[in-house]
This record gives sequence, C-alpha cells and structure tokens, in this order.
Amino acid sequence: MFLKQISLINFKNHAEFEAQFSEKINCFVGNNGMGKTNLLDAIYYLSFCKSFFNAGDLQNIKHHQDFFVIKGNFEKFEEESEVYCGIKRNQKKVFKKNKKEYSRLSEHIGQFPLVMISPSDAELINGISEVRRKFLDGIIAQYNAPYLEKLIAYNQVLKQRNALLKMFHENHYFDAETLDIIDEQLCNAGRVILQTRLEFLKEFTPIFNKHYRFISNLHEEVSLHYENSLDERDFKTALMTSLARDRAVHHTTVGPHKDDLEFKINGYDLKKYASQGQQKSYLLALKLAQFELIKQHKNTKPLLLLDDVYDKLDEERFTKLLEMVSSEDFGQVFITDTHPERMHELLNQKKLAHKIFLVNRSA
Repeated sequence: MFLKQISLINFKNHAEFEAQFSEKINCFVGNNGMGKTNLLDAIYYLSFCKSFFNAGDLQNIKHHQDFFVIKGNFEKFEEESEVYCGIKRNQKKVFKKNKKEYSRLSEHIGQFPLVMISPSDAELINGISEVRRKFLDGIIAQYNAPYLEKLIAYNQVLKQRNALLKMFHENHYFDAETLDIIDEQLCNAGRVILQTRLEFLKEFTPIFNKHYRFISNLHEEVSLHYENSLDERDFKTALMTSLARDRAVHHTTVGPHKDDLEFKINGYDLKKYASQGQQKSYLLALKLAQFELIKQHKNTKPLLLLDDVYDKLDEERFTKLLEMVSSEDFGQVFITDTHPERMHELLNQKKLAHKIFLVNRSA
C-alpha cells in the first residue's frame, strides 16, 4: 500500500500544495516554520479523518479562509482509491472514499493504516493516562473494527452515566433502576474493551522488546504493565462498590476509561529513572512495534511518518532507524528534516529510491 499523490487547499499554512510520491522514501525539507509537519498531518488526516495535533477541525483551516480540502490517491492490493476530506466553517465534515460519503467516520479507520513518529510522542511518558489509553486504542482500532465500535458505544454510555450522576446530585434524588440499566450497558462494552486490551498486550510486548533490543544495543529489561482500575473485580461489582464515591464526585471513577499503561526499565519507572536516550529508544520501540503488529493483522505495510526524528535522535540511532525503515519489512516512508543536503547524502549512500520536496512556504 502507498500514497501516490496528495493535493491540499487552505490546509494550515498551505494555500495550495500538490505532490506525487515515491513508493519508498519521501522527504519534506526546509527551515522550521515552513509547514513540513503540516504536510505529514494532512497525510494523517487521510487515514484517521482527523489531525494528529489539533483536536478541532476548524483549527486546521488556513487563517482568513472558510474551508480546507485534502485529497489523496492510494494504491492498495493493486486497486486505486481516492480519499477526500473537506471542512467548511459552520458545516459538518465531509469525508469520502471514491466519491462516496461515509455515514460514520469509524468505517474508514484502518482502511489505510498509518504510524506517526513525532516529538510529541514524549507525552506517552510524561502526559496523563488518557494519552497512553489513546495510544493503545489507536493501534487496536486500526485492525479490529468491532473493538472500535465497542469503544464508541462505551464512551457514549459513560457520558450518559456521568450526566445521570450529575442530575442526581443537582435534583437531590436517586433512580437505582435507571442507573442499573446503564451500568449493564457499560459493563457489556467495558468487559470486551478490557479483554481485548489485555490480549493485545500479550501479543504486542514481545515485539516491543525485540525492537528495543535492536535500537539500544543493550540488554536492559523493558516492560509494559496494564494498570486495571477494577483491581481484579468484576466490572459490575466494581461499579457497585464505587457508587457512593461516584455520587459524591458526580462521575464514574472505575472502568477502562480510568486504566493506564505503566512503562518500566530494569523494573523501575521509565519516567523517573531512565536517561533521555533510554526514553527515546523506548518510544521508538513502541512505535516500531505498533507498525509491525498492524502490518501482521492487516497484511499490508502501514505508511510510516517520521517527524523531525533526526534532531531528536543521535546520529547513530537515526542511521540505524533509516537502515531499518528502508528494508523490505517497511513500505512507504515520509520524513521531515531541516537539511536537504544531509538527507540527500544519507539516502544516496544507502542507494534508496526517494523523492525530496523543498518546503518554503509559510503562513
């Protein structure tokens, strides 16, 4: 699978952009602030129907404009597909594949799998638990559509339960029967989510360990631990036990939406005890394991987007990464960098098929 071409209108700082890509390595090069990362984000949109960086679609419309459009042409299993995303102020998002609009955006997720490696990945270590849950869910959702549906259903019921708890507090009454109906719905979806996450980690962890050993050239012991807010209780039992607390704080305090991933190195917390180099290797191994697992499940090589990776890794780690992603195990790769000569020299040394795009337009 690869992205043959893309065209943008009014996306972030790009009034217009159009390019045809190499099936292997593509580099967006130029000074900082020119919009290299924005081009990666446009590609991300074509896979996930949203930005990697901005939660709100309207934030991605170029200043003083009323809309943006992204179009991309993919080739997958010798079939071509056109993907269209259009955002207009005060109108709903329009997302189409081969000119047919989706009724639900979730139907598109996983059709054109993608992995992004970015400096913002540091939030996986330093950020709140929600960031790590989204990482987990984002991998599974690309190859397991029923899981994504359960996750959407769970979040909808959770929202209803929290609204009900708030209403109980504000109106000084309690309706156990209605709450029990919602709890049953929450448990049905929540049990599937928890079981799928645990099964995923059993499969993911050995792949992650393999990539960490390759990147670091060290024999450190790294591990992933799933922190379950249920404490080995049945979900329904946990909800009943926490009901008094839930009513006091007006929201649901246990369930998959409260779980977390714990990162460890040599048995210690990664955030507190690992060096910067160890943390970078850990994050890179997580993303490369994400790539490999999705490839296995989807029987196709995801797009790989590397944002500003050269400046965040030492030269040895970057060269090793470049050698890895240029192998037959990987497919199409997009890289941003500030030094065109450096990228050109590295890619020519490795005799890799590539295209370099000079990005010099700012907002």
